[in-house]
Amino acid sequence: MPRPKQHRKVGFPPLMKGYKPFGIPRSELETIVLHFDEYEAIRLLDYEGLMQEQAAERMNVSRPTLTRIYEQARRSMAKAFVEGKMIVIEGGNVEFDRDWYRCKKCYKLIEGKANHVRCKQCIKYGDDELVPIISKEE
Repeated sequence: MPRPKQHRKVGFPPLMKGYKPFGIPRSELETIVLHFDEYEAIRLLDYEGLMQEQAAERMNVSRPTLTRIYEQARRSMAKAFVEGKMIVIEGGNVEFDRDWYRCKKCYKLIEGKANHVRCKQCIKYGDDELVPIISKEE
């Protein structure tokens, strides 16, 4: 029986919910899921330029585990680009440092309900407009 997965630490969720190819309606696209931990590995290694040891420490995983997460993320993104599939960023065995929410109307990312302010795109305003961003256990 395999050992249970540890929660991987993710500093904050992505600003966007995913990506889609131009010119193809969403209803006609197949979806590839990029988990939050895979997104975080790409962000730490490629965007921030951290060494694997540093990124692994931030995510609370071993360096070999980080390498496996990163390789899976690269394979998923390559498949989406080559085959013209939509990428949705969600789920995985992760924990965030804080509570994060997304507005149902404008999709704005909000750190904690206390930081929720009315934005220009939202006609209605209230905490019931917020959807918590949580991981989905695999």
